Amino acid sequence: MKVGCFALIDPFSTLEHQLQRIADMGFKYADVTDSHPGSSLGRDYGFAATASLDDNPMDLKRLFDRHGLTATTFCAHATLLDPVSPSRFGTHEICKAIMMAKGMGVPHVITTEGHPQTGWAERLSFAEKVLVVAEKLYEPARLAADMGVKLLLEPHGPLTDTIQGLQAILERLGNPDSVGVTLDTGNSWLGGSDPVEMARVFKERIYHIHWKDMSAEWEAKRGTMWGTGMSLVALGDGVIDLAGVYAVLKDAPHLEYSTLEVAGDDNLKKSYAYLKSLGAE
Repeated sequence: MKVGCFALIDPFSTLEHQLQRIADMGFKYADVTDSHPGSSLGRDYGFAATASLDDNPMDLKRLFDRHGLTATTFCAHATLLDPVSPSRFGTHEICKAIMMAKGMGVPHVITTEGHPQTGWAERLSFAEKVLVVAEKLYEPARLAADMGVKLLLEPHGPLTDTIQGLQAILERLGNPDSVGVTLDTGNSWLGGSDPVEMARVFKERIYHIHWKDMSAEWEAKRGTMWGTGMSLVALGDGVIDLAGVYAVLKDAPHLEYSTLEVAGDDNLKKSYAYLKSLGAE
């Protein structure tokens, strides 16, 4: 299993700066972590590490190439429980991310439903949540199939943080071959699931891992929060059974790359060493 790094190392800096920092720490792999449709003031003025979904995909690939990095995933995390709005990242943006990934030669696009941001979404029943999320993913799943890209669902919401919810979305979509799973160890644990059990259940459908560990102080928040951006402790210093997850997935049939979502240079380096001790590259 190969280990890469998320491209949000330093705040208020460009994507090129992030990639240089990743390469300087010895990583060979990274993801496109943040993206936006159209233009972005923050990117144009050099204080946001985001890629435009309307970029020439080869320009973005050349940016990674300049730093000796391979882009392994394109993140397109969305707000799929809430009503469609031009202000919300959703189906249109996921489809653009799939097209960008195809143009770059990136095999995987990662998305999720996110937490409810409106009262309307908070009042949905479980079945209604599954329906509205699956409806918004139907066309992206079709496009991914035609483009030869895998659309991966990551635990980062009230549905995807659970085995039942992930299974329900996949089944409502008809279990298409174009849709798989990214296991996020921290998000699934924070949502109240056992990451080792989630790894076992979805082993045949997991194509990527987001590695996080969580400290004991987060125990009281389990089941009340849907995802966290990054781990504040190094892998192995928290309470999650990461060795158990690795043991289950070390021979997973579709899993080649993984990404560290860990804050701080020292924590990143220590986390990389931890994964190497388990057998990762």
